[in-house]
This record gives sequence, C-alpha cells and structure tokens, in this order.
Amino acid sequence: MRLLKSLDLRGWLLVGTAACCVALTGAAATFTSSAQAGAALEERKLPMKFSWIGCEPNCRGWVSAVGIITTDTPKDFEEFVRGRQLGGATVVLDSSGGSVNDAITLGRRFRNLGLLTTVGITMQNRGGQGARPAVAPEAYCESMCVFLLLAGKKRYVPEAAHVRVHQIWMGDRADDAKAASYSAQDLMIVERDIGRLAKYTFDMGGAGDLLSLALNVPPWEDLHELDASELKLTNLVTTALVADVLPNVNVSAPAMADLAPKTQDRFGEEPEQPHPGRSTKTAEASVPTGAAPVAASQK
Repeated sequence: MRLLKSLDLRGWLLVGTAACCVALTGAAATFTSSAQAGAALEERKLPMKFSWIGCEPNCRGWVSAVGIITTDTPKDFEEFVRGRQLGGATVVLDSSGGSVNDAITLGRRFRNLGLLTTVGITMQNRGGQGARPAVAPEAYCESMCVFLLLAGKKRYVPEAAHVRVHQIWMGDRADDAKAASYSAQDLMIVERDIGRLAKYTFDMGGAGDLLSLALNVPPWEDLHELDASELKLTNLVTTALVADVLPNVNVSAPAMADLAPKTQDRFGEEPEQPHPGRSTKTAEASVPTGAAPVAASQK
C-alpha cells in the first residue's frame, strides 16, 4: 500500500528539507521491498518452510508456507505444528508445487486442522521497527500448490495472485518430458496418482473442472493461469472477502511485478547447496513417500 504523507509547509527551506526526507524514505522503502521480493523468489526454489507470523493484539497471525513440497514437507509441518494451537488459522501460500502424494498428505492435514488458505507473500519489518507485517498479493501458487490451496475450509485468492496448473508428470523426467522414455510401470504410477488426486479433489470440495484444466496442459507447455471465472468454476475460491481469512491484515502491500516472471520455470531449480538425499524438484508423479520403487522387470 502506498503510504501518503502530508507535508507541513512552513517556508521554502522546510519544504525543500521535507521533500528530501520523503525522497530518501521512498528510496529506502523501494530498496526494502525489492530486497524482500528477491528473498521471496529464492525461498520459493527451496523445500517448503513454515513460519508463524504474529501480529497480536490487532490480528491473530498466520502461517507462511513458502517453497517446494518435498517428501519431507509433511514431517516438517508436523514439527512446526507441535506445541502450537493452529486450529482455524490461515496459511499464506507461495509455492511452485511439488510431490503429488506428499501434497495430498499435507492438504488432508490442513483440512483436519480446519485451516484457511490464501496466496501471498509475507512482508515483515516494512516501515521500520515495530511495523506490522503485511501480505503482498503478487505471489505464485502453481501445480500441486493449487491443491494445497483447495485444502482450506475457506479460500481466498487476491486479484494480483497467479494460480497456475498443469499435468502431473514423472519428476525425474520433467525437464525434457518429450525426449524421455517411459515404461509401463511409469504409466501405472502416473495413472494411479491421477486417481489419488481426483479423490482428494472431490474430498476437499473441488470441482472436476480443476482436474480437467490441469490435465489438459502437458509439461512442455506454459502453465495455465486460472482467471477469476475459472477460480470460481473449480471451487478454489469460497469467499471474495480477504477479511474472511486474514482479518485486520494489510494485503495491499507495494506491487512487486518483478517478484517472478510469468514464464517462471514450473519445476523450480535446485538450491545451490541441496540437502543430501533430498529432491527439490517438483516431482509430479513420484513413488509415494516411504515406498520402494518396483523394478522395471517386475510384473
């Protein structure tokens, strides 16, 4: 939100001084916003991280969920929940997707806790020390993040947010899906996961249109961004009032059009120093967590 400050005009000297101060303040605010935007983009490339954002006594606070859904994400969320009373809290999502089965597990946990969901980027320390946190609406919720959004008992999507879908795919062959080869076992895994995703979608109150829109976009094409009518058609949005999910929270933070390009790579990137044994690709139809892959020759 642009903060307008009135100037006390007490002579040209004071006007000049005040103008200089305003210019410096504006430059500092722009630098802070740009820095936070860059940090948010980098965080989205890493495994999903959960943070509690407190803003008492004026609002309850919310959960910030940023990054890629990996096999560790459900466990990480359970560790985050431990010792917290999160029933009915809001989750603010900013994610490029991730593992189908782990997203389903996490989404069902969200619903069991009665969580609410929206899309946005948490902005902290805006305006100096003591300033309340805000939510910037120009965030991205892509691929399996969309199904996490669906898990909320109430769901709100700001107009500036980008909610985008595509087909699920074998995560280890997503970078060049056309050139890769696939076995009958691979096809079985994809079809099985589509079935699990369909059941989850209906269990969460989503419409078949969501699956139809997603499954019509192959991984070598740009993701399909849902417009306002499609968000309603798929039942991803249940309220048009931000106050239903984030009461007393500023959700019109400064526009950050450079936060991520609209042609953002749907599969994200590996972090510079990946955790040993942890895949940060958005594995779209991988073997379920804890299950051993079946040998290709096995009938």
